[in-house]
Amino acid sequence: MSDILFTHSYFYKFDRKQWETQQPYPPYGTLYAAALMRSCGFEVGLFDTALRDSPAELESILQREQPRYLVIYDDGFNYLTKMCLTRMREAAFEMAKMGKKYGCHVIVNSSDSTDHEAQYLAEGADFVILGEGEQTLRALIQALEAGVHDFSDIAGLAYQQEGNADITRTAPRPVLNDLDSLPDPAWDLVDMDAYRQVWMRAHGFFSLNLATTRGCPYKCNWCAKPIYGNRYNSRSPERVVAEIEYLIEQFGVRHFWMADDIFGLKPGWPQRFRDLAQAKKLKFEYKIQSRVDLLLKEDTIDALAASGLRQVWVGAESGSQKILDAMDKGTKVEEIAEATHLLKKKGIEVCFFLQFGYLGETKADIEATLDMLKKLEPHDIGISVSYPLPGTKFYEKVKSMLGAKQNWEVSDDLAMMYPATYSSAYYRRLHRLVHKQFRLQQGRAELRRLVQGKKTNLRRAFRTFYYAPAAVIDRWRLRRLETSQTTTYAG
Repeated sequence: MSDILFTHSYFYKFDRKQWETQQPYPPYGTLYAAALMRSCGFEVGLFDTALRDSPAELESILQREQPRYLVIYDDGFNYLTKMCLTRMREAAFEMAKMGKKYGCHVIVNSSDSTDHEAQYLAEGADFVILGEGEQTLRALIQALEAGVHDFSDIAGLAYQQEGNADITRTAPRPVLNDLDSLPDPAWDLVDMDAYRQVWMRAHGFFSLNLATTRGCPYKCNWCAKPIYGNRYNSRSPERVVAEIEYLIEQFGVRHFWMADDIFGLKPGWPQRFRDLAQAKKLKFEYKIQSRVDLLLKEDTIDALAASGLRQVWVGAESGSQKILDAMDKGTKVEEIAEATHLLKKKGIEVCFFLQFGYLGETKADIEATLDMLKKLEPHDIGISVSYPLPGTKFYEKVKSMLGAKQNWEVSDDLAMMYPATYSSAYYRRLHRLVHKQFRLQQGRAELRRLVQGKKTNLRRAFRTFYYAPAAVIDRWRLRRLETSQTTTYAG
């Protein structure tokens, strides 16, 4: 039996696009919270929803474990949870109600609940933890265990007092500066074989996630940071390398997804990380998210390459400097090109996050982005449209223009929430076309290698014969949408 049953609301199977990639990761942030509460003497359990089919599966766990607390604690390191998808919100509501049915104190912490605490309280949550959650969770449960009924001194909470319809919101909790003060995540709670089977079947290797930092100090005006905010704090390289060593020895994993918003921002951190990993003779590869301007500082790329970096996703966003400036991105188109070339020289795969539909984007700006793709030839791309989330400057800019729908249902919804230059149908078709053109360009490159007698990705080469006609059809459809549709709301 568990005193505290942890769960989270991200079901990969509810998000078709993400489930099709077959790259599931355990809920790292949830494991952190579970480890902290265990260190306080509580018995903890985990109902990991990531690979589950339905929230209904929670009921048998509640019956068996009979926990006093059900903590729906989302993984704040998973960028998908920041999108506040309505399908996952509905799952959280269902689990909250189930927790109340079995007499649990229901506590919720997520990006979505931080933005929409009233809805969660109305759907069964007793408390919503606002922002970074571990310290608040510890203080709250310890208070409940002591029989306290006044929670006003616990920072970072939203709740309703009995008999009062008004929501009490306590003072914001300062972010945690000393990340090394937390125990390592409770990896033993994870059904590691289930994750391993998915990865091995789809990709032939197994990958795990971890994080070295919290927060991001940059000011991109569309980026929501409801959990860790604009402060940037790092774990020590020593603690990170020790965790990697443990995961290698315990689970035989040799590939890692560093789930930081930005990896290696602290001066000297990548170099120290490299030195420690090499001193321990650890052999592993990893992928990260970063910024092109950061990668160009000092010997950062050299240090990352030497420590095992094999893939980096950068927020390129647009090939138009006008759009980058409007986003307050703080980077230059020229820096995207320079970082891409330097990374490729080190044998590191460069992948671009791209964003269409930002306010004021024109056809010329879209063409500049497409031209950047053709010239720089990244290894992979991820495409989205501008998505206003509460707490961002971008949201404030478009708030008065928003319709009834203000959240996507799943991550490939791609609905425009405000009147952009084109309609949702246009951007969805653009999304398809750009992906096809990108794969077509890759396929043609592989065909040239085949003709030259070089090592070739045959699958990618022969898919050229699919993408070539498919891209022509999508281009024709896009032109029709461009001429027939004007600015409109879309759902």
